[in-house]
Amino acid sequence: MDAGVKVQKGAGGRKGGGPKKKPISRSVKAGLQFPVGRIGRYLKKGRYSQRVGTGAPVYLAAVLEYLAAEVLELAGNAARDNKKNRIIPRHLLLTVRNDEELGKLLVGVTIAHGGVLPNINPVLLPKKTEKASSKESKSPSKATKSPKKA
Repeated sequence: MDAGVKVQKGAGGRKGGGPKKKPISRSVKAGLQFPVGRIGRYLKKGRYSQRVGTGAPVYLAAVLEYLAAEVLELAGNAARDNKKNRIIPRHLLLTVRNDEELGKLLVGVTIAHGGVLPNINPVLLPKKTEKASSKESKSPSKATKSPKKA
């Protein structure tokens, strides 16, 4: 160790001496993409309770990030199924309404420009007629009449 460098410990150690430590956000510490600090500020500002613990915004950010990732993944799959590269509100609606748990969570939500799920009542579909069934029965009988090779 160099004799000229003085190592100080404790709270009074950073009076102007050593290098300043680079700040690390709480989102990075938690390994999240969603902003923990901003969510904590909104929790306090919203006056949902008198006090907000340090773990509450981290937990809420993690839950929100999970839900967003889930919806985006399924919406991306819906976009790919429709041969599109960009997610549009229609893909979000198809995602939410086709998934049981997301549908239950967002049961009262209207998605603008989402449309509706494709659904035709079976009663409204045309009935099978006799002609269609008779054509099906003729084709197997043709196969039996073909001459056999010896």
